[in-house]
Amino acid sequence: MIFRIDRRTGTAVYVQLMQQVRQAVRMGRLAPGDQLPPAREVSEHTGINPNTVLKAYRELEMAGLVEARQGSGTFVREHLTPLPQNGQVLRRELAAWSLRARAAGLDVSDMQALLAEVTADPEPVVAELDRVG
Repeated sequence: MIFRIDRRTGTAVYVQLMQQVRQAVRMGRLAPGDQLPPAREVSEHTGINPNTVLKAYRELEMAGLVEARQGSGTFVREHLTPLPQNGQVLRRELAAWSLRARAAGLDVSDMQALLAEVTADPEPVVAELDRVG
């Protein structure tokens, strides 16, 4: 797994690491039992402090996504909720939305901010759609 850190987003680096691991698990790029790269390796590759990587791994462990094995590393837990059956449909819809957003002039940071805003509180958006249409 290769981590990509974007320091321009305003999102804490450890949160970006956590999000990338979660996404890799949900999309099947990391399977139960897979080992995460050692913190030192991630640190060398990304140029971030190893303690930041360890913080992300600890948070993922507290969330029940991974487990640390003494002397062996950090591994994706065996019992995880799989992607819903309609996951591919959702992915296609999101890809189509992403293309429309890019055509409208949004960049990745804009799309992430919009997605975070709407997912944090979808009620006003749904109410507006109901009112308009």
